[in-house]
Amino acid sequence: MRIEDYGLIGDTHSAGLVSLSGSIDWLCLPRFDSESCFAAILDPKTGGHWRLGPAEGGMASSRRYLPGTMILETTFETQSGTAQIVDFLAVEDPTHGRNPRAVQPREVVARIVRGVSGEVAMSMRFEPRFGYGGIDPWFRTGSDGVIQAIGGPHALDLVSSEELAIDKSGVSASFRTTEGRTSAFVASYHLSHLLTSTKVQEVWELLDRTETFWTEWIGRCSYSGDRSGDIQRSLLTLKALTFSPTGGVVAAPTTSLPEQLGGPRNWDYRYCWLRDATFTLDILLEQGFIEEAREWRNWLARAVAGQSKDMQIMYGVLGERRLTEWEVPWLAGYEGSSPVRVGNAAYSQFQLDVYGEVMDSFHSARTAGIETSEDEWDLDRRIVDFVCANWRRPDEGIWEVRSAPEHFVHSKVMAWVAIDRGIKAVNDFGAHGPVDEWIRTRDEIKQEVLAKGVRGSGECFRRSYSSDELDASLLMLPQVGFIEPDDPLMVRTVEAIQRELVVDGLVLRYRTDRVDDGLPPGEGGFLMCSFWLVNCLVLIGRQEEAATLFEHLMDMRNDLGLLAEEYSPPAKRLLGNFPQAFSHVALVASAMALDTAGASRSVRRGR
Repeated sequence: MRIEDYGLIGDTHSAGLVSLSGSIDWLCLPRFDSESCFAAILDPKTGGHWRLGPAEGGMASSRRYLPGTMILETTFETQSGTAQIVDFLAVEDPTHGRNPRAVQPREVVARIVRGVSGEVAMSMRFEPRFGYGGIDPWFRTGSDGVIQAIGGPHALDLVSSEELAIDKSGVSASFRTTEGRTSAFVASYHLSHLLTSTKVQEVWELLDRTETFWTEWIGRCSYSGDRSGDIQRSLLTLKALTFSPTGGVVAAPTTSLPEQLGGPRNWDYRYCWLRDATFTLDILLEQGFIEEAREWRNWLARAVAGQSKDMQIMYGVLGERRLTEWEVPWLAGYEGSSPVRVGNAAYSQFQLDVYGEVMDSFHSARTAGIETSEDEWDLDRRIVDFVCANWRRPDEGIWEVRSAPEHFVHSKVMAWVAIDRGIKAVNDFGAHGPVDEWIRTRDEIKQEVLAKGVRGSGECFRRSYSSDELDASLLMLPQVGFIEPDDPLMVRTVEAIQRELVVDGLVLRYRTDRVDDGLPPGEGGFLMCSFWLVNCLVLIGRQEEAATLFEHLMDMRNDLGLLAEEYSPPAKRLLGNFPQAFSHVALVASAMALDTAGASRSVRRGR
């Protein structure tokens, strides 16, 4: 399956991918970053899957989300009739989401088959493989018709309204559906040493609760413009990527979906990058989701608590700090793209820009009326002091290069942002700090960037102090308030990026064939960067050009409105982990930029 052939289901604890053939090919339980129980997307032979669809096989004729939800409805039309499958991860606790610390006792995957017309022969094949495909489970029949798949600490209990048959490698069912007839399959995850109770009749109550949860949540969205459908779908996707017990937001629910087919640019994104989450915070605040923003702010304060010098760029969903990277040798990788990686070594990198993103998010929270306690301001102040003492250090930058650290222009600008937001906290919100000293350092950073971060004699900004190559991160400079959008230097930078980094209508992060980032060259157009270009075009008054590019980017979505990290125009395929929070955050920000002619909070940050 192509990456875009998948749909997302989630319950704000974990998320799974369902293919057009009706197969769940990716799911980690009980959390986003747990070991997978279905990973066929990374290896169809070894990874494990759960297929439900017509016995004759084939792809769905259509699919959609039930309005305002993450409940997926897939329709199969055959020569003999039509059947629909409704897939969802169940939200069991009715307060789930409103009380972010509510404990969900189990993780439930539900699949309902509905006969629409005629008669359709259906088949089900349930083959979980725990531990990223490394643990073949033991299947046994328990009480009340429950079939248990047990492997080490993991267990999945499967119940159904249809007759189930066990064999050595899985569980099967064959049945026929007719108009008005329904069948249900429910799998519940739990630790193998614990007992649970699951009845197939529960599926209808779970469906009602889950639908109510999603529709009530999106009903709080304050946006009502022409693009409300697109914005709400992206917001629902972002909510599905939020770990509700803590408020942490994962970058994507997958690992190792490649940025280059057959290449090594395969990373684990099932963690909470501070940078990604701060972008998400701005979007949530702008759309009226104050409680989610407050919970994320609390998660961030807990995760980074301690010494500012120890602050990481990313954490686990509970705030875990050690995210050791290792390779999974028994998985072949998506279309042979290896290695498959678990964990992410970038957690130990020094990325100067993250401090600016964090301080900017705190500024957004204060502006939105979220109060800052004395303890929280103490953390903010220590971050600003750390940046003042360390902004001259080279770093690995926003793109987490695996080559030598450099003096990236974007990183220096975000150091400026960190100090600028600290100054605003003192001047605008009555906080206490050495504001005169901070102003001097902020001005020094700006002078250095304008002296060392510009190509030639003022032609345009450049990627780093030592390279005249361009970088798409420069598009953020006017959006964070470092320079006015219509400043001639910034306009020339936008135009240079259009000439040198835009390929087939999409913006590259940088030219991997000209820049040493520690990996072989080659990747697709970066969707988030392309949306950043939309924002800059709006800010410099090129509204029509921005709208054309925005619609081009919207065409990159799959039929469910989902985006991955990148897109390959030659292959006409999505690339990278899927769906990608960054891409959906950028989509919403660009839609708001077009609607407000650039006055959107998430586009003109810090003002």
